[in-house]
Amino acid sequence: MKIYTKTGDKGKTSLFGGTRVPKYNLRIEAYGTVDELNSYIGLIRDQEIDENSFKILLKIQHELFTLGAMLATSPEKEFLKSGKERLNINKINESSITLLENEIDIMNESLPLMTNFVLPGGHTTVSYCHISRCICRRAERISTQLADESTIDTQILVYLNRLSDYLFVLARKLTIDNNAQEIPWIPEKK
Repeated sequence: MKIYTKTGDKGKTSLFGGTRVPKYNLRIEAYGTVDELNSYIGLIRDQEIDENSFKILLKIQHELFTLGAMLATSPEKEFLKSGKERLNINKINESSITLLENEIDIMNESLPLMTNFVLPGGHTTVSYCHISRCICRRAERISTQLADESTIDTQILVYLNRLSDYLFVLARKLTIDNNAQEIPWIPEKK
């Protein structure tokens, strides 16, 4: 496979199905942000973390590629002339979301009650989780805007929302795993 095609040299790219759009197109921005998120999740996975978190993050990375493919598919070209779906892969669905919710619940059982917002940081791995969470929220905002302007699978929005929650709780869990301090945000009173 040739890496450079030169088809994007004038600032346009193709969606899955062939529709040409500017590289600043909201759909491109959405799946590009998901790709950025996936790279940061890889950085978390590269840290010394427990085996279950590693496996879940690896599954999430696969699901983010699926989610990106879903976003990259032009709604006008979602189906072939035969009526079959162009994107012939398992899509993000309720079980993808349930897995995240179950993992959040399991981690939360061993975490102290949260009574304040917490400042991101305390350990490099924890910081990577918070960066990933912020990128995930950006992907969610862009995808929400895209959903207002075009058609996307609604499971994408739910998945991104739940994934940001998962990354927050994972940050808290990894704070404990790494004997780091969780610093609450307590605003100074006037």
